Amino acid sequence: MSERDDVPLLDLRAQHESLDGAVEQAVLRVVRSGQYILGEEVAAFEREVAEHLQAEHAIGVSSGTDALLAALMCLEVGPGDEVVTTPFSFFATAGCVARVGARPVFVDIRPDTFNLDVTQLEGALTQRTKAIVPVHLFGQLAEMDPLRAIAAAREVPIVEDAAQALGARCDAHRVGQGTALACFSFFPSKNLGALGDGGLVTTDDAELAERMRIIRAHGSRPKYYHHVVGGNFRLDAIQAAALRAKLPHLEAWSQTRRDNAARYDRWFADAGLAPERLTTPARLCDGHVYNQYVIRTDRRDGLQEHLRARGIASAIYYPLALHRQPCFANLGLAEGTFPEAERAASEVLALPVFAELGEARQRRVADAVIDYLSAE
Repeated sequence: MSERDDVPLLDLRAQHESLDGAVEQAVLRVVRSGQYILGEEVAAFEREVAEHLQAEHAIGVSSGTDALLAALMCLEVGPGDEVVTTPFSFFATAGCVARVGARPVFVDIRPDTFNLDVTQLEGALTQRTKAIVPVHLFGQLAEMDPLRAIAAAREVPIVEDAAQALGARCDAHRVGQGTALACFSFFPSKNLGALGDGGLVTTDDAELAERMRIIRAHGSRPKYYHHVVGGNFRLDAIQAAALRAKLPHLEAWSQTRRDNAARYDRWFADAGLAPERLTTPARLCDGHVYNQYVIRTDRRDGLQEHLRARGIASAIYYPLALHRQPCFANLGLAEGTFPEAERAASEVLALPVFAELGEARQRRVADAVIDYLSAE
């Protein structure tokens, strides 16, 4: 690898090459089967991923966004209801709340984990609260024990936005356990990525699982008999086949991401930069899966340009907190309402951490970051 070679944020070609044609063979199997929507390929993936996640039921859907949307529909969230969540996440977290006619109610984040600050949660709950949607941002679980205790005391269901956290865990708790529903994304950039869009909802509640299966097929069972208004949220068989080929490798890929993150942590700690110049992501539990490795710096925009000039990719997740998005202006949430989310939006930068990165390229990234942030 020469010094002139670019360092991407993600390299799916390298990932697929490491699988020795397994993804292509899986796709060809579906093409030859003639069964492209749901069917046994999807059912087999649902069984395998449910076992992997230790969930009773797994329902494949068309995207992570549709997983969230269908989950809220499953709980009959609608006009007049409120859903409590974080203002620092991908747009779908709050967008799906608005799409079912409910009002997103935000709680500020912890500055170290970027996840919802549970100490502020109770103050956001009202009689209109129909669900709580914590986000396991960048692959680290939110503080689920106190969150579940608060939700249980108020009899409010939890829908986990686990789009970035497939396989994450913290101590004895695994993602998706002990809550009403958990929603996952298989967007290609995720730790387990499809060949396009795909998503999943898990639950241990058989009644919710059955309702979810009905909702994902326009609310019909049997076909053409519609009990509720659902949507076209079905997972394609080709996506399920590709995911089945990749699923056995997920734990190894996530462990390599953790190893890469630990190297960054060590190299950046050795550089001795002041916290305002560089803060590395907190790892509260060993089960962080690092869908992204996100640093904080007061020189974020300049650093990103410095990396770009050296052929190193990076990304800003996310440049504008949800309560400041133009489409949510009607909520009346002025700048400064959620200061930690707003400050994070101005400081965060994701560095390459994917499993195929390799130590040499990773060292290039770290050196470039340290060189820029060390200069006065």
